[in-house]
Amino acid sequence: MEKPNRVRLDQPAYYRVYLQGVLDESWSAELQGMNFHLTSDPPAPAITVLSGELVDQAALMSVLSLVYDLGLPLMAVECLPYAEP
Repeated sequence: MEKPNRVRLDQPAYYRVYLQGVLDESWSAELQGMNFHLTSDPPAPAITVLSGELVDQAALMSVLSLVYDLGLPLMAVECLPYAEP
């Protein structure tokens, strides 16, 4: 039986972060180089999805802190076992 993958504070992991609102790629450097994808299904509000590998959970906290400072509501954060296309 295989052990499940463990997430560690000091190890890289692939994350997906869902935000309500529009955030464009000009913020990429400040957001640790994460990829951006905008979804919109009117009349629902626009959702920005950030995805990418971060070096550790301190980098994740940096991303989440900037999102908070920008006033964008955080909807969800996923930690994925590997980079999905």
